[in-house]
Amino acid sequence: MRVLGLMSGTSADGVDAVLAEFTGPPRRPRWRLLSRASHPYPAALQRQLTAIGQNAPSTASELLELGEAVTEQQAAAARACDPQGRANLVGCHGQTLWHRPAQGMHRGNSWQLLQGPLLAALLQRPVVFDFRAADLALGGQGAPLVPPADAALLPAIGGWRALLNLGGIANLTLLPPAAGPDRQQPVLGWDCGPANTLLDLAVQHFSGGQRRFDADGAWASGGRINGERLAHWLQEPYLQQAPPKSTGRELFGQADLERRLAELERDARGAGAPLDPADALASLTAFSAAVVAQDLGRSAAAPLELLVAGGGARNRLLMGELRRRCRGLRVRPLAELGIGDSDREALAFALLAWWHWLGVPGSLPAVTGARRAAVLGVCALPPGQIRPSGQLPPRS
Repeated sequence: MRVLGLMSGTSADGVDAVLAEFTGPPRRPRWRLLSRASHPYPAALQRQLTAIGQNAPSTASELLELGEAVTEQQAAAARACDPQGRANLVGCHGQTLWHRPAQGMHRGNSWQLLQGPLLAALLQRPVVFDFRAADLALGGQGAPLVPPADAALLPAIGGWRALLNLGGIANLTLLPPAAGPDRQQPVLGWDCGPANTLLDLAVQHFSGGQRRFDADGAWASGGRINGERLAHWLQEPYLQQAPPKSTGRELFGQADLERRLAELERDARGAGAPLDPADALASLTAFSAAVVAQDLGRSAAAPLELLVAGGGARNRLLMGELRRRCRGLRVRPLAELGIGDSDREALAFALLAWWHWLGVPGSLPAVTGARRAAVLGVCALPPGQIRPSGQLPPRS
């Protein structure tokens, strides 16, 4: 089946799209990427999504129009990736506005903004969306959802293999080895902490909105890391919490950045100088790498290699900090295995949509903490289309 996967992450900078073909056994499919595209959000839409995702007041009318705008951008990304309409099915994550993970007796909830039936009508294809709800209803975190796809799409090796996504949030997947005593261990995964959320917000702050991110880590490369402050940050409650765990801008957003910048400013003035923006960016970049290294150092699974994807994989300083802090671990781009920096999560949601269509559970209780695995997502059909039982979705 040809499935179009659409992913817009915590950074809210646009939509990554892939068209993939899956055949064979669902848990270990044969697959190939047919095309890919990245579609940036207009700057005004990104600002609005970022603000609302951090509790900026908004009217019901504005939220309704925002949902339409996001859906139209998802459709534009789909058309850019699949202009000939070859896809049988679409899997769309939607745009996360707020994520409240389950904790103790507190039920989890999560809001991925998307008008699924509208997207199905715009593309004239069935659309699977709202992937987190079923896992949340079973007491899970609803995230991360990519680890089971990693396990299905990538071969096992002679030891544990780690995959890291450096999007807005840094999240890890740990895949058991192909042989040996750990081969029957479950796939593991969790959100480590911030990757690009704080960095991007800081760049926008220091540039007066003229820059959206620190390309290649060039600005931060001219700064000095505040090692003492970094060590203090690593002791914060979320970063000491054991998995399952997930997070987002709710914890690592604008208010959190302002606190950290204020702490760095106090440290700088205590040393007799104002805070240099490059020093702040260097410290935040090191922080993003350090939360990952700390989690890997505490894990019972000792991976042989770390495969890195997401926008942060293109940040030379961030990758250098990862290599420096993850000593003894081979750190390399996932792109070396044929899955580009921006492809991994879109490919995962294409696979999750295929699993939904086949009725195959897509969640891993060992990752999310849910009571059991569940078929993920809700399927919206184009107006007037009825799904034939047991058959592939029609192409037109």
